[in-house]
Amino acid sequence: MFEILLALLAGIAAGALNAVGGGGTFVALPALVALGLTPVTANALSRIALVPGALAGAWVCRREIGPVGPTSMRELTAVSVVGGGVGAGLLLVLPASSFDAAAPWLLAFATVVLAFGRRVSQALSDRLGRSVALSSRALLTGQFFIAVYGGYFGGAVGVMMLALWGIGLGLDSAAGNPMRIAQLAAIFASATVLFLVASDALSAPLLLGAMLVGAVAGGYGGAHLARRLPAPLLRGVLLTTAVTTTVLYFLRG
Repeated sequence: MFEILLALLAGIAAGALNAVGGGGTFVALPALVALGLTPVTANALSRIALVPGALAGAWVCRREIGPVGPTSMRELTAVSVVGGGVGAGLLLVLPASSFDAAAPWLLAFATVVLAFGRRVSQALSDRLGRSVALSSRALLTGQFFIAVYGGYFGGAVGVMMLALWGIGLGLDSAAGNPMRIAQLAAIFASATVLFLVASDALSAPLLLGAMLVGAVAGGYGGAHLARRLPAPLLRGVLLTTAVTTTVLYFLRG
């Protein structure tokens, strides 16, 4: 019961974090590893569990989702689906030892992106000027590589999307957040299809079920919460979670 409760609480926290600004991986992955799963299995299981939460968050924001610059929602989603599938395929094809060795550094990289990504994005946007905009092809190419990263690991992938859209198009983070949630759902859903077929994520059905329930509740509640809480407070909570879990993961290894 303790393990199921921990998975449920981790799912709630991860779903809420993804809805308010990204970073659910920082909670879900370490929690599942702490429960005895291998990093690769934990990564696949957490991605499966977070899909319903991402879909719930996208449903809440559905009326606010729109095109990103010159790129339609349909084009961006198609690229996210393909990239997410490629990333998931890489996770399954590459040796498990590769992900085990890379996981702490991926967490560290994602933490740095969380800490400084918005500032760098704003500085570059100011320097380049708002009139400088990426073409549709360039934007879709960038989105593809971000989706590959999201399918393989996923930490801070939402922040990376907002940074790309902010630098390339001058899109405000608040305005882009509904589309960020929708693209997270597309990336995770695509990866989940492969994980369900080719990974051993279903070997822990009780943990998966508990995290699924928690992620749906967290994603739905987090999307509503994101509209009410101050942005600095949300970023502070997210960054604290990221730094803590990254340090603990390095100590574990």
